[in-house]
Order: sequence, then structure tokens, then C-alpha cells
Amino acid sequence: MVVLKTQRDLEAMRVAGRISAQALLVGGEAVKPGVSTWDIDQAMHKFIKSQGAVPSFLGYGGFPACACISVNDQVIHGIPSHERIIHEGDIVSIDVGACYKGFHGDNAATFAAGKISDEAQKLLDVTKESLVRGIAAALAGNRIGDISNAVQTYVEANGFDVVREYIGHGVGRNLHEEPEVPNFGRQGHGPRLLPGMTIAVEPMVNAKGWEVRRMPDGWTVLTKSGSLSAHFEHTIAITSNGPVILTQP
Repeated sequence: MVVLKTQRDLEAMRVAGRISAQALLVGGEAVKPGVSTWDIDQAMHKFIKSQGAVPSFLGYGGFPACACISVNDQVIHGIPSHERIIHEGDIVSIDVGACYKGFHGDNAATFAAGKISDEAQKLLDVTKESLVRGIAAALAGNRIGDISNAVQTYVEANGFDVVREYIGHGVGRNLHEEPEVPNFGRQGHGPRLLPGMTIAVEPMVNAKGWEVRRMPDGWTVLTKSGSLSAHFEHTIAITSNGPVILTQP
């Protein structure tokens, strides 16, 4: 069941979203050659706690860290560790959320560690722009498929592939709610977008092939092709005046 949010709910989600967005900036600033993914995770954890919030991901389904940090061919759900050191040229996807007064914010971005390849930069640019285009289609009266199609068509026109096994979702009192928000689909299909809906739009884009595989740790998802992957996400509210990004710093 899709839960429509009241104005009071949205005010709390704005705060949760702001904290999540600021935590993502903290994580992004920590992405440097020589730094471990655990150090990046702990910087975000410390920030979220300082804001009177709690990390949405810590303990969720047994996940052992504050944020998912995925490097290069890792798509999502990378587990931060002392052993995983960032190197020059890596791309680092950070997915982090914060819970404030019972509501969640959820956002992600992929960051460059030093100088990256032209292909990697294009992948980041295309994935980020596909998020912008998906959000632009999130108009009251449209359908989920309009968001999905906007993301897919832009990504594929640029020679990349959207992940199909993992998708966006509703956000609110629960980190994952209905409706599902795929990054592929047809215009005019799926649930209708109504004012008060809050959803996470999150393109996950592979440089080559949409297929993925999961590592033995049960969490980390990699591209099956071994190619790079990028991930950008915002939590947004559907309003009668257009989509509103809640994860703004």
C-alpha cells in the first residue's frame, strides 16, 4: 500500500533528507586515494549522530555499517572495511540515509578519487543526468513508468545499461515502502503519481551490460561484466506544483 504523507510528515522528511544529503557530502569529501571505505563510513556515522539522527542502514536486514560504499565494478551494497583502500582513479558510490523523528531520507552519489578515465567520467555524468530526467518526469498525474522510461532511454542512448535487479522505492516511516520505482519501463504504465507520495529515484548504471552478481558476503553486488558502475539517488516528494527534492543539503 502506498502511504501518502501529510504536510507534517513532509516537514520531518525534509529534515531527515537534509541530514542524509549533508552526510553524503561528508562522505564524498572523504573520498581520496589512501583512505579506507571504513574511514569514510565512520565520518558519515559521526555526522549523522551529531545531528540527532540515526543511520538508516545500520542494522537494516543485518547490514553492518552506516552506509553502502561500492567501488568501481561494485554496483551497490558494498560493505565498508579497513582493508578496502581507495586508489587514484577509482569511482566510489556512496548510498546513505538518516532517520529523524521516525522518518527516513535516502540518497546516493558516485565520487571520483583523483583523476579518473574519460569513460568513468562519462558514466558519472550520464547517470547523474538520468536522475535529473527521471525526477523531471515525476509529475502528479504521471505514472511510475514515465520516470522509469526517462531514465532508461537517456542511459541507453549514451551507450550504457540500467541495472534491472535493483530499483528505486517509496520512502517514509520505513526505509523501503511501496511503490517500486524501476529504472526501466514504458511511459504511461505503473502506479499513478499522487501528491503526498515520497519516493527514491535511484539510477544504477553499468558501463557494459545490465546483469549483476552477488558476492559471497551476501550483500555486495557487482557488474557481471566486470565493467564500472555508477549510482545516483534522491528522495523526492510528489506535489501538485511538481517534484520536490527532499535530500538537499
